[in-house]
Amino acid sequence: MSAIENAYNQIGADFDDVLRRFTSEELVVRFSEKFLEDGSFEQLGEALRNDDVNAAFLASHTLKGIAQNMGFTGLYEPSNALTEELRANPADLTRAKELLVPVEAEYGKTAQALRAAL
Repeated sequence: MSAIENAYNQIGADFDDVLRRFTSEELVVRFSEKFLEDGSFEQLGEALRNDDVNAAFLASHTLKGIAQNMGFTGLYEPSNALTEELRANPADLTRAKELLVPVEAEYGKTAQALRAAL
């Protein structure tokens, strides 16, 4: 088992599914590196600390999309819930900040596993 496949297994993601879509392990590795370089997660936290609903929505939506494309289901599900809360008009920032907690946990778990693999 390769290091990247092991990372996917650690976070409960379906490596075979993402490998079928990306067509090679090298592409999975390359996009995993890009995921770690992406600033959406940091932007999301900053936007919520500043009560900036629009910026938080954009960052959350981006993070959700990346997680979905990469097959990071554990991160996709809470980031999707947060995105939908921020999409509401008006968004409940108290609830959004509560929904950030599982996003932070899953992002940390995902990033840690990927860093160990790359």
